[in-house]
Amino acid sequence: MPASPSTARAINDRLALDFLQREGPLTAGQLKVLTGLSRPSVADLVERLQESGLIRIVGEAGARRRGPNARVYGIAADRAHLAALDVRTQGVSLVVADLLGTTLAEAALPISRSLPTEPAVERAVALLERTARDAGVTRLHSVAVGVPGLIDPGTGELRESGLPGWHRSLAAVLQERLPARIVLENETNLAALAEQRSGAARDRDTFAFLWLGQGVGAALFLDGRIRRGASGGAGEIGFLPVPGTGGLPSASGCDGGFHSLAGSSAIRALAGEFGLKVPEMPERKAAEPTAAEPETPEPAAAVVVASAIVAEAVAAGADDTGADAFLDALAHRIALGAAAVTSILDPGCLVLGGEVGLAGGGELANRVAARLAGLNPLPTEVRPGGLGGTAILHGALLTARDRAQEDLFDSGG
Repeated sequence: MPASPSTARAINDRLALDFLQREGPLTAGQLKVLTGLSRPSVADLVERLQESGLIRIVGEAGARRRGPNARVYGIAADRAHLAALDVRTQGVSLVVADLLGTTLAEAALPISRSLPTEPAVERAVALLERTARDAGVTRLHSVAVGVPGLIDPGTGELRESGLPGWHRSLAAVLQERLPARIVLENETNLAALAEQRSGAARDRDTFAFLWLGQGVGAALFLDGRIRRGASGGAGEIGFLPVPGTGGLPSASGCDGGFHSLAGSSAIRALAGEFGLKVPEMPERKAAEPTAAEPETPEPAAAVVVASAIVAEAVAAGADDTGADAFLDALAHRIALGAAAVTSILDPGCLVLGGEVGLAGGGELANRVAARLAGLNPLPTEVRPGGLGGTAILHGALLTARDRAQEDLFDSGG
């Protein structure tokens, strides 16, 4: 059955908007070529989209000659505004952006783990409200929040875990305070999305992503989609039993699992075994002047130190026998966890993301690939991630933009 006229118009409008999103501002003639629509159909859709406020004239094309120049149309970036949050155990960072994903403002705030849930949530929400206001944004359409935990696929809520209490309460309070669409997503999944859209996996619709940062995690990007699993726990590779840890993980903790081989603390210890210089861990500065808590290493600093060690080892090269041996040992550890993923899924490509993956670059990726080739027969290309720790926030912004564009483009504004 052929589509009704209204359905056909909606399909054509969405097609044109998708091209404007991907290609940037276009003339009506360019839209005609890209969409394959007739000139009258393109003229009609341009008029409809202008009336809805989704596109506007942003310039003219071509050298001036007899007759008018071709008008150039672009998506109205201020038609909706977005926010993305990267929530960590030690605080939150965020960006406020327009409908095209262009950053308008950004901010970060440390939040002490000892701070009670209610004031911690209030600080995070107030930071977002203040940042949006300073950017001149009066209303947010979509807000995506990346968190280090399992998202229940049925409810979309963060499952109970050992994370700070304010992590579980944040999304609900945001929904109460803001007339916006709130989306909660696992941080590793967001990082994988960012690497697929604008990082190391732009040419892949199937790959495995390994996050190497403060801890370890994995994301499974199969046939163009993130796979979350029945309970939202697909990719919890930190709990994977592997040789060399001296123990086994448990349901209540990943000590003894892959985390104990490839987490940032394990990397620092491994570097010491090979005689590499291991920087001192800086002490935590309490986020609350009145918070009574002992000075302990700042969690974020652990991954900064680990990634610095890896970067220095790579820079030292094969001439430094200690650095060379350290990189081989680290590659072997990473390959143990990667082998379990690749032997089951056969993704053909593995991206080493996070701060450590970025610091190791192609050198570490090549060593992991060599080790992996000796552990299973499935050919797997190993690539270094291109976005490092910024991938989570970038992926959250892409998610917020996708949700806003789905709502606006499919409803015609």
